[in-house]
Amino acid sequence: MAETLRLSQSDAHALAVSACLAAGADEAAAQSLADATLSAHLNKRLEVGFPHFLDYLAGIEAGRINGKAAPRIERPLPGLFRADADGGIAQLGFDRAFADFTSAARTLGAAIFTQRKSFTTGELGYYVRRLAKEGLVAIAFTNANAFMAPAPGMPKVYSTNPLAFAYPLGDGHRPVVIDQSSSATAFVNIAAAARKGERLEQGIAVDAAGNPTTDPAEAIRGALLPFGGRKGANIALMVELMAVGLAGASWSRDMPDFQNGNSTLDAGLTVIAMLAGVEPDMTAGRGADYIKSLKEGGIHVPGTGRLPEEPDIVLDAALVAAIRAYL
Repeated sequence: MAETLRLSQSDAHALAVSACLAAGADEAAAQSLADATLSAHLNKRLEVGFPHFLDYLAGIEAGRINGKAAPRIERPLPGLFRADADGGIAQLGFDRAFADFTSAARTLGAAIFTQRKSFTTGELGYYVRRLAKEGLVAIAFTNANAFMAPAPGMPKVYSTNPLAFAYPLGDGHRPVVIDQSSSATAFVNIAAAARKGERLEQGIAVDAAGNPTTDPAEAIRGALLPFGGRKGANIALMVELMAVGLAGASWSRDMPDFQNGNSTLDAGLTVIAMLAGVEPDMTAGRGADYIKSLKEGGIHVPGTGRLPEEPDIVLDAALVAAIRAYL
């Protein structure tokens, strides 16, 4: 069993901030990225928490991420916010628009945030979860460089193209949060399997020649496949159009690799926030009753499980050492 280290939340957050600053980020980017990383870990999205944080550090150091970006926010319509992330992290642009974005959604009933010129978004559920905590229903779409072929033997044209959805259930209840990729599994899971020497399930990836493979190293050189065949590929196309078409970002097939080189990415992000009806409290309460009845029937409802209060952060010692190596 791998050796682990236990850190308090404040110490884990401080470590993340210090590593970002040492890699070349400024204070605003460091705080924004540390917040998102800690949130992913606390909400049990470990694969896009501190392990993925290393991709950000490497990107900042190599120049794939502008660690001193100054996101620009435009508002061409009352309910439309358009951000240019200036080659930086996606979380910072969203942070800068958040207060006005949520206010517009409450005033108008709905609002749209789009962003281009950012690095990959990290945990997509982070964006919709924050909005649900403000009493808003939210759905988000994003892309990255191409990892996925629509079918075996076809070229890679889509990223894993995730979408995320959150629905508030009122005070005292965690919101429903659905966060899933259009691919049969996320790229970070393939990379983790390669590091651990584990095999993949059948039917989720192909090698460079387009042949089915269970070897994660071959899958990385090849392509992921969509879940559900053509239906998953259709969802990937929808996400691509929503994330890229609305934001004016780069199509996945035209984007550089987020793990190599020094070119900044141009990932797209679109987030839609909506009131849960004209009487949000009643609507949230109705949703909470429904979710309770589902759970009493043994049905899994993502995002609503109980989390321990103020838990410590338990990380692999090797991962902590890799982060501390930047200091």
